[in-house]
Amino acid sequence: MNMSARSRSRSAARLAAVQALYQKQMEGTPLARLLDEFHQHRLGREIEDVQFAEADVPFFDDIVRGFDARAEEIDALLSEKLAQGWSLQRLDKTMLQILRAGAYELIARPDVPVGTAISEYVDVAHAFFEEREAKFVNGVLDAVAKAARA
Repeated sequence: MNMSARSRSRSAARLAAVQALYQKQMEGTPLARLLDEFHQHRLGREIEDVQFAEADVPFFDDIVRGFDARAEEIDALLSEKLAQGWSLQRLDKTMLQILRAGAYELIARPDVPVGTAISEYVDVAHAFFEEREAKFVNGVLDAVAKAARA
């Protein structure tokens, strides 16, 4: 697989992971069923005539399972890095999943360069939010990276 196809499939996996974490939080879907549902219906499939990029499935699974396994640790780290007066509960639910997935990669995937992980999740933020929120993602994940990769 050439580099750009690989990076596109990882980008698709990241976006799908954020959507899966969102669904898990909102609906409490059990992990095994959630992964299965995404494998069957969401990853690299056509949905309403929109062709989704072929996602890197093992990478997707790692982010979703990895966050699930380390949720308390990751949420504690994120809470620490939010500006004073902010809490995870106050964040938009989609924003929270973007930060969780990004933080997971920064602490658990040393194979992914810091700059790549941060810019990828800033891109995901742009899919849902305006520039201000994307800058917020950048700032929080940058703080996480400094703590996690010191």
